[in-house]
Amino acid sequence: MLQTTPTPAPVAIPHAEGVSNEEFRAAMSRLAAGVVLVTAHDPDDGPHGADAGMTATAFMSVSLDPPLVLVSLRNGSRMDDLLAEQPLWGVSVLSESQRHIAGRFSMKGRVSDRLLFEDIPYTRGEVSGALLVRGALATLECRTEQRMEAGDHTLVIGRVLNVDLPSGDGGPLTYFQGRYRQLG
Repeated sequence: MLQTTPTPAPVAIPHAEGVSNEEFRAAMSRLAAGVVLVTAHDPDDGPHGADAGMTATAFMSVSLDPPLVLVSLRNGSRMDDLLAEQPLWGVSVLSESQRHIAGRFSMKGRVSDRLLFEDIPYTRGEVSGALLVRGALATLECRTEQRMEAGDHTLVIGRVLNVDLPSGDGGPLTYFQGRYRQLG
């Protein structure tokens, strides 16, 4: 009779500092975050350029004077590559009724951004040329001031050049424990 040794259950391998990816991800999932759509226009992509967008939850205010914000981009992502070349970009702070937009722009293996923008009401930013979502709680147009590599992400600090507060209706869209949520 052939005897086999049972395969041990997979064990999370901690980093040198002692924290595994799973532990870190679980801890950070307990931090509620606002949800934004970061957009930029690539003038060199095709005869009329192309628009790109990505959902972000790692977005924050950095400074009041001058007005600065920070967004974290996965290294090598379309938006990371684009913002390395294009210094102007936009941010739409999504409302709770815009969950479908967040989901659409966070899909892996998604179709072209042109198709994703097709049925979303937007305006083109006067300063950045980036698409800004209509009905967002706020929109900002930014110019990159600084880029810093941080692990597998790039932190992009942008100077806010223009702000619009198009909607005061509804609450913010938030992300908590791996799901989009509403306050209250």
